[in-house]
Amino acid sequence: MNENRNQNAFGMIGLGTMGSNLLQNIADHGYACAGYDNNAKTVQKLNDLKNENIHGFSDLKEFTNSLKSPKVVMMLVPAGEIVDSVIKELLTVLDKGDIIIDGGNSHFTDTERRYLELEKQGYHFVGMGVSGGEEGARRGPSMMPGGDKEAYEIIKPILEKIAAHVNGEPTVAFMGERSAGHFVKMVHNGIEYAIMQLLSESYEIMKRGLQMENNEIHEVFQKWNKGRLKSYLVEITSDIFAYKNEGETDLLLDSIRDQAKAKGTGKWTSQAAMDLHLPTPIIDIAVSMRDLSSLKELRVEASKIYPDSTEMPYNTNNEKYCIELEKAFYFAMVSAYAQGMHLLYSANQEFKYNLNLDIIAKIWRGGCIIRSEFLEDIYAAFNKNPNLKHLMLDGKVAESLRKSIPATRSVISDATLHGISTPAFSASLTYFDNFRNENMPTNLIQAQRDYFGSHTYELKAKEGVFHTKWVMENIKE
Repeated sequence: MNENRNQNAFGMIGLGTMGSNLLQNIADHGYACAGYDNNAKTVQKLNDLKNENIHGFSDLKEFTNSLKSPKVVMMLVPAGEIVDSVIKELLTVLDKGDIIIDGGNSHFTDTERRYLELEKQGYHFVGMGVSGGEEGARRGPSMMPGGDKEAYEIIKPILEKIAAHVNGEPTVAFMGERSAGHFVKMVHNGIEYAIMQLLSESYEIMKRGLQMENNEIHEVFQKWNKGRLKSYLVEITSDIFAYKNEGETDLLLDSIRDQAKAKGTGKWTSQAAMDLHLPTPIIDIAVSMRDLSSLKELRVEASKIYPDSTEMPYNTNNEKYCIELEKAFYFAMVSAYAQGMHLLYSANQEFKYNLNLDIIAKIWRGGCIIRSEFLEDIYAAFNKNPNLKHLMLDGKVAESLRKSIPATRSVISDATLHGISTPAFSASLTYFDNFRNENMPTNLIQAQRDYFGSHTYELKAKEGVFHTKWVMENIKE
């Protein structure tokens, strides 16, 4: 491989589907690139592509020797200790001033630590979220790099070439300082959890409540994807309701077990929000429902003890009802995006990331899993007012939300009466009703805390912090 010495502009460690597809994407745009994996068969598979711009290596030193200076090495390996292990190996073959990119789903706190450690040692580190799955990696993902701005400027031309493009603009931009890129990607995934949960609840309403056939449900999702709900997740949901294995008459969906798994990024989003004392209930409940789905044996046992006496078909016009369901879905979807963007706003203040929420919305419009028509409205809202504290305070968004409130209340109440669980829809409405509530009943909670724990309270009309001895003899019946 000596003929490739110092010729490759980009190196990739981890040649799974994502790594291989990204390398092919880079090569398609005219860049010579190198791939490394300690699995010789995986390297051979890459070299078997016979792409003159791609060179596979199973020796780490040969791999790094093939790179131009400053050497750019991206890792696409499982998050956690493996990333630290790979970095440790890399430091034995890289020079100060070289660039290391972590393109996996690392926890932002790990990225923060790695950035600071590598900066002290003289290396450039970029934590970059990558979204779009296998197809996105091959044809154009959305990428969220953060960390070393100087390093980003060096890799920017390649990233802008391989990213998806919307209106001629690449879906990649520098997110901000240190661990900003992985924090943004984490929130992206939290929003993704919420919207997927909303789609599953919509499915259950149509299937159990409206007693609709699979082909009818397919038509509803297909119609939604032609309107304001147009998005990647609605599109693939429509496709799923039309897919049958060759030679079979039933949908593949009907054969899949109702146990959803997760890789942890949704949970991380909820944990980060709670650490920042910020409510993201629609994301929280989406995570919890995946966990509940895994308890299949318990659910089967409980279903025999508590048969649903309320379950019955809706007595309604299905076509008209699906129009109301579309409005409710829109309302809840807006809530999911709004809660995610508010988390980014708060994290920006807490961690000093220098995030630009309009830029984040802009690069999410294409390539990523949560790309949708509505992101144009989010981009417009934050572009018009960079200091917008919450998406629901935007005038255009507020106007469309107000129109969807009656349908949202009807859909949730109907589902409750018919024994159909809609936790994400309900969380979106509950969040909204208290978000717009000038006087929440939490004054009682603070009084209770002071009663049993002397935690004090504040008064409406008087400055200061107060404590009361709440003894029963002082309370007259």
